[in-house]
Amino acid sequence: MQSLPIRLNPGDDLRAAIEASMRGADCRAAFVVAGIGSLSSAGLRFAGAQQPRRFTGDIEILSLAGSVNFDGAHGSSHLHMALSTASGEVFGGHVAPSCIVRTTAEVLLALLPEWDFSRAPDVLTGYLELEITKRDIKPGEGQL
Repeated sequence: MQSLPIRLNPGDDLRAAIEASMRGADCRAAFVVAGIGSLSSAGLRFAGAQQPRRFTGDIEILSLAGSVNFDGAHGSSHLHMALSTASGEVFGGHVAPSCIVRTTAEVLLALLPEWDFSRAPDVLTGYLELEITKRDIKPGEGQL
C-alpha cells in the first residue's frame, strides 16, 4: 500500500479530482482513507433513496471514505460522506456527482497497485458491487 495525500482547490469536483489523482498515480485500486474540507455544492444519496439530495452554500466535509477503481476509461467511486450545513445540521450518505470544493479539500488515498478493483452486477444485491483481483506486477511497475 502506498499513501497519496492530495489537496483539492476551489471549484474542483471532489469525485473527479480523486479519480484523476488515482489515474495520475497509474493505479487501478485505492481507498479514500480520510477526507475533510469544504464544499459549495454537494449531493448525498441517502440509504434506499433513488435520487440524491442536493445541498448548496457553506458546507463542511466532516468525514469522507470509500473505494475507487479505474476500469479502462472510466473511474468508479463508492464514496460515503458526512457533511454539515452552515446551520450545523449533519447529513451522511453516498457521495453523488458534482460535489464542488468551496475553499479546499484534503484527502488521503491508500493506493493499492498490486490490486485491480472493478464493478460488476451482483445477483444478491442487485447493484454493481466491488470485485477484487490480484494483479501480476512486473518489477518497477505500480510505483509512485
